[in-house]
Amino acid sequence: MTQLAATAKDFVEPPPSQKDTPLLRLWRTLFGSTLNSAITVMVILALVWLVPKIVNWAILDATWTGVAADCRKASGACWAFIAEKARVMVFGVYPGEELWRPTLMMLLFIGMVGVSMFKRLWRRELIWAWIALVPVLLLLMDGRILFLIPVLPVVPTNRWSGLPVTLLLSLFGLVLAFPLAILVALGRRSTMPVIRVLSVCYIELIRGVPLITVLFMASLIFPLFLPAGMTVDKLLRAQIAIILFAAAYLAEVVRAGLQGIPRGQYEAADSLGLTYWQSMRLIILPQALKMVIPPLVNTFIGFFKDTTLIIIVGLFDFLFSVRAPLADPNWLGFPTEAYVFAAAVYFCFCFIMSKYSQYLERELSPERRR
Repeated sequence: MTQLAATAKDFVEPPPSQKDTPLLRLWRTLFGSTLNSAITVMVILALVWLVPKIVNWAILDATWTGVAADCRKASGACWAFIAEKARVMVFGVYPGEELWRPTLMMLLFIGMVGVSMFKRLWRRELIWAWIALVPVLLLLMDGRILFLIPVLPVVPTNRWSGLPVTLLLSLFGLVLAFPLAILVALGRRSTMPVIRVLSVCYIELIRGVPLITVLFMASLIFPLFLPAGMTVDKLLRAQIAIILFAAAYLAEVVRAGLQGIPRGQYEAADSLGLTYWQSMRLIILPQALKMVIPPLVNTFIGFFKDTTLIIIVGLFDFLFSVRAPLADPNWLGFPTEAYVFAAAVYFCFCFIMSKYSQYLERELSPERRR
């Protein structure tokens, strides 16, 4: 017995050293093996060669003000092009004399999103604030109350473009798709055959085609089924297509969270005498959604970037507005700066969403509540 105990003891790894610091762990990660050391050295050499070139091009040798001729004389980036075309890049073809409206709309929109990020403000009043804000945002963009009563100069939706359209389509699309996704996910796990089959068919049909196909159907095929003389706005059709498409993908993420809930949680809800909807609302769904925060945010980020596909159906998003000034004959030859600007804007929004998901995981963790 003593020999067996000694043998088992030999296989137990010693506890980590008390002197194990983050710096030592980083060193072991970068230089812990011959392969890691070789990769680290190559990356360092590449950065030593690349970073000075980027700094020189983007900052030291860049042209910050002036005209196109000044940019062509310099060897660096032409940020004067971005400054000159910033209005078109951000707002697209929206009327210039009414730019205060989409500017105010984006400020209200981003401010409300920022307020909604704080968990301590998640109250019923916040929902009512969003419900009250939506007509205000549409009034600012369109000029009419609920597209009926004109209050400001009317701007048709075919003049909506740029970053405001990207923000509206992505946020409203995902927010409205989320409750539909929950219902479809619950339907796919339902014991009622008809509901389960319909949910499965919806998910598999939508996930089996690309978003471009759904947008084409909403733009070209859907109007064929409408009565003569009846039309649905192109922007609204694209919004509905994005909602239906996003709901199918979000439903699979929610279903994964539901499958991760132990059977004992369902039995505990039954023992308390809760109905199906009460158990889902109070016990099952909160845990399931908390488990799938990372894939949910990953899906949100993907659909935020996929809004660029609306150009296929004749709508002008932020990326199209960034590309439009490249056709100006007075400013030819600066596509790199335009795409760097677009990439920076997309990166900022996606980075904020990624960091917020990490914040949510910490806020909702049981360890924090203790």
